[in-house]
Amino acid sequence: MSLYRRYSLPLLILTLLFLFMLMAVYPQSSLNAGLRGLAIWWDVLFPSLFPFFVISELLLGFGIVHFIGALLDPLMQPLFRVPGCGGFVAAVSCASGYPIGAKLTAKLWEQKWITRIEGERLVAFTTSSDPIFLIGAVSVGFFHQPEIALVLGAAHYGGVLIIGLLMRFHGSRSGETDTRSDRPQPTQKAWSKSKNTKAADRNRQPGPLRQALYAMHTARLEDGRPLGELLRQAITSSLRLIIVVGGLVVFFCVILEALTNSGLMSGLHLLTASLLTACGLPPTLTESIVGGIFEVTLGAQAAGKATAAALPFKVAAAAFVLSWGGLSVHAQVASILNMTDLRYLPFLLARAAHGIISALLALVLWRPLMGQGSSPVFSPIYDIAWSPGFSSVMLLQSLLFLAFILAGMLSLSWLSVGTSRLYVRLRRTHRQ
Repeated sequence: MSLYRRYSLPLLILTLLFLFMLMAVYPQSSLNAGLRGLAIWWDVLFPSLFPFFVISELLLGFGIVHFIGALLDPLMQPLFRVPGCGGFVAAVSCASGYPIGAKLTAKLWEQKWITRIEGERLVAFTTSSDPIFLIGAVSVGFFHQPEIALVLGAAHYGGVLIIGLLMRFHGSRSGETDTRSDRPQPTQKAWSKSKNTKAADRNRQPGPLRQALYAMHTARLEDGRPLGELLRQAITSSLRLIIVVGGLVVFFCVILEALTNSGLMSGLHLLTASLLTACGLPPTLTESIVGGIFEVTLGAQAAGKATAAALPFKVAAAAFVLSWGGLSVHAQVASILNMTDLRYLPFLLARAAHGIISALLALVLWRPLMGQGSSPVFSPIYDIAWSPGFSSVMLLQSLLFLAFILAGMLSLSWLSVGTSRLYVRLRRTHRQ
């Protein structure tokens, strides 16, 4: 650790000076790259992410997170070993995309609803692409084939589920506490305060819905901000975060262009091409993989433009890029986690594993989902003009997707509660 502290700052300074020199040598290309990054942020990221940032802040303030968390607690605990409020984070992150999962996780950690281990588990599998970007930008805009969204979405979100199941073992062998002893318990407090109940009701535990309502009411009372103040603070914090996101996208676009002009990326391209060839994949996907390591939009766009590569391999490359997220997303998440005690290394390992799993799922699910007659190199069927700007249809699709995920998770949660109660009754009957 001492060596790291001794040499990290000088190496960082030298790296920044070197990048500054490259930008000074190639000013025009750096300017063009910055403009491309700014266009990506303004046309795609700002209209698609900013509304979800504001809405998530409002839902937190009104206690909706705590309401859904109380309902999802029977499902999230046995599967992912995170509290029920993590179900809301997972659903919202799938609907709105990265880095809102990390943002909501940090909020829950600040409010002491999750421990550090639980937060690291949660942020590892709640960082995913949103359906607006996956369908509108990648499938239609870059590949010009909306039908591949089914395979791409199944591979990407299926990988999210697998990573969540794998991350439940994170922290099992460590000596750190993984309990909820210091977490607020509004439902129990609110239920214990009801002194006018009858003796028969005192021994009866409240139902899941009543516990969820108590949790939402208590959280709203503890927040205490009026609607106007809550909306103002939500917009302010969301604007601050979306500006940081845009700055990171522009920064990595310029850095990638400068490294490409200097010729330093040729070695990384050669190494990536060798690895792809060794794995039996077409080396023409090198530009997509290398670009996606730095920025997800550049990698997905390069995957759609890759030549001499079968369509399943191009979709697999796009699935890897979307699941890895790019160093731009990693920097966004790291900047959010820096305000907490959550570690970045578990997130990094989960992103790498998610990328590999999603790519493999895309190849495995291609024939079952696309049909036996699908040719790997068929030409685009649809020629749809796509505008990366805000679309009400895409917003409606994203909201419907969020509602579908929440409905499915709530159904599984109610099934879990019913199964647990049936098990308890059978056990009591057996004892009697």
